[in-house]
Amino acid sequence: MKKIALLGMPNSGKSTFFNSISGASAKTGNWSGMTVDIQSVKTLVQGELVELIDLPGIYTLDAKSEDEIIVQNFLKKNSINEIYFILNSTQIDRHILLASKLIKLGFNLKILCNMSDEAKKLGIEINYKKLENRLQSPVYSISAKFKKGYEFLNTPANTSNIIKNFKPLKEDEINSYVKFPELLNDKLSSKLDKIFLNRYLGLPLFFVLLYGLFRIIYGISEPIQDFFGQCFDFLGAIIQSHLFEWVPRLLASFLYDGIFLGVTTVLTFIPVIIIFFIVMSLIENSGYFSRAAFVMDKIMEKMGLDGRSFVMILFGFGCNVPAIMGTKIMRSKSVRFLTMLVIPFSLCSARLQVFLFFTAIFFNPSNGALILFSMYLISFATIFITAVVFRKKNLAYEPLIIEIPPYRLPSLRQTLNRAFFEVKLFFKRASKFIIFGVIMVWLMTNFYLPIDGYTHISISDLIGSFLSPIFDPIGINDKLIIALLFGFIAKEILIGALSVIFASNIESLSEILSAQITWQQALSFMIFTLIYTPCVSTLAAIKSESKNLKLTLISFFWSLILAWLLSFVAYQLLIKVVA
Repeated sequence: MKKIALLGMPNSGKSTFFNSISGASAKTGNWSGMTVDIQSVKTLVQGELVELIDLPGIYTLDAKSEDEIIVQNFLKKNSINEIYFILNSTQIDRHILLASKLIKLGFNLKILCNMSDEAKKLGIEINYKKLENRLQSPVYSISAKFKKGYEFLNTPANTSNIIKNFKPLKEDEINSYVKFPELLNDKLSSKLDKIFLNRYLGLPLFFVLLYGLFRIIYGISEPIQDFFGQCFDFLGAIIQSHLFEWVPRLLASFLYDGIFLGVTTVLTFIPVIIIFFIVMSLIENSGYFSRAAFVMDKIMEKMGLDGRSFVMILFGFGCNVPAIMGTKIMRSKSVRFLTMLVIPFSLCSARLQVFLFFTAIFFNPSNGALILFSMYLISFATIFITAVVFRKKNLAYEPLIIEIPPYRLPSLRQTLNRAFFEVKLFFKRASKFIIFGVIMVWLMTNFYLPIDGYTHISISDLIGSFLSPIFDPIGINDKLIIALLFGFIAKEILIGALSVIFASNIESLSEILSAQITWQQALSFMIFTLIYTPCVSTLAAIKSESKNLKLTLISFFWSLILAWLLSFVAYQLLIKVVA
């Protein structure tokens, strides 16, 4: 089968192009001579089935960083029929030089000038035909964001790929093929950068924007979540009224208290996930995250990390697993391992469900967003503490090289597609654990064992009683302990587990929790949930990417210890202040 590699500089839209073709069908696989997984997809190109392979973005062919070494090794040890070189049309003067060097080395290239719509808005005019003749390779104008210019994928293939006596482009030669305006029409970007990249204002503004983000998420999602909860309550009342009439009580309890309540409670939070990723997609695709990474680079350096680490931490806000996998682009092994250790403290979307649920119960709307924001501050604090504790001395720090893209307004289609993809990924992850988790919780709470001094005791009560001496000082009772145990499998299970443990629908569960635990206990539970052991999938990703069992065990035990200590301090302070 013909193999086509996607190559280009970072921020060229290469991944957007790949995702627009692959959708959810992309696969990861270990290639010959490689120690990392690379995504690929089988698709029709020019009438034949080909394998399209997405390689890491690189700035140069010199093997200085790990991502550049990955690309070089891949090209050397794997037979590639063709390269689709994707460049950013707004920065074509820099990107095209790398394409020229690849042609000189004998690779068969198709050059895809991405973001051509943005280049046009900025007054950049590219003479594609003249450039094609100079490079002796096909040059196409595309927009991966809007999936335009893809007609070349259906045209007959040109088999002539032997280029003789080719001379690479020189830096001062590109003006012969591209007409730039004297000043790019980007005054707004310059004004915004004076603010967002300011050495004093950049960091505070990042946290202000973060707080605003959660005000939006909390304000929009709460009424929608309530509506979904009421719908499931109505459906549950109908099911319950008929189920217990016709089905044996134990089986009815299993079907309703175990399966129905557990699953629908989790489904109630789907609108939250959608809104979260719509907002995150808007910010991510606007070009701001690159600036945030630049601003945070100096702080990351003091922690033994760098700006790339910060980008991976931001990705961890969605899900820790792909963020862990993304660390393969890190230049240094020690920095990569340290980044893997801190990513699990990023507040992922699964934890966000728990916090939205608890803030809605124990805090009024005006304080809800502030509590959510405080969870993210604690998240960053634990990242800082962990990095400082485990950083190695005399790290070889390499300066961050990052493209600062222009500010963009993401399309509605692109934003919704991202949200849909993340929700689909959430379901894929959650479906592995939720049914299993709620069934196990139901079994533990409904099956009893004879114990000395007791007529009978449920398995969950037995475990809760055994662990209570450890959790009592942090205000977490035996029922919350059981939920935390299953949260280790996947944080998505936590709320579903609580609904099964208390055998309540979402509305009555709120009432029961508010009656049985104080707001100080709720806040301690939230802090512990934020920090304690990464889920099974995250630990598996750390083990797979690091090939280091010691690092995996450190991640497990350190997060558990840190969670208990911070929850203890918070809970003890809060009960004393109120008293």
